[in-house]
Amino acid sequence: MDSINKNQPEENQHDIMGEEAVDKVKQLINKAGTCFFCTSIKKGEPFSTRPMAVQKTDDQGNLYFLSASDSKHNIEIADDPMVQLLFQGSSYDSFLTLYGKAYISKDKALIAELWNPMMKTWFTEGKDDPRITVLRIAATEGYYWDTKHGKLVSFVKQLVGAATGTTLDDSIQGTITM
Repeated sequence: MDSINKNQPEENQHDIMGEEAVDKVKQLINKAGTCFFCTSIKKGEPFSTRPMAVQKTDDQGNLYFLSASDSKHNIEIADDPMVQLLFQGSSYDSFLTLYGKAYISKDKALIAELWNPMMKTWFTEGKDDPRITVLRIAATEGYYWDTKHGKLVSFVKQLVGAATGTTLDDSIQGTITM
């Protein structure tokens, strides 16, 4: 431990774009599963948020949700399609925020692909419910925070750092450009 400079933090900034960004987004979304879905995010105005489950993330980084056509968020998206999504995979790692544009679709084939029986809680007529829509979020940018070596290594480094007074930061963070 003598070789570690107590005043020198580890390098933890790594901005990503393109395929690397899509891979990181998919990884973090898989850990979280759900997000806070924010609409009406115009600067200076109160925004709306609600928890929603991602049904699919494609190879271009688009995120897909099932939603009711008469829901508050669908109505808000029709007025302002810009959204923010906030993900948390655990208490200590895997945080992600994404900004993008929401598109509303009634594509029956896509609804069938994304459908699962638990959705009947919100769509009582099943996948043929006339209120069901698909929200496709075309993410454009974001920011992530994660661990470099996984939760266990990060935890051990935190313990050692606390015991020795040494900076052993195992975090990695950066901008995401899709």
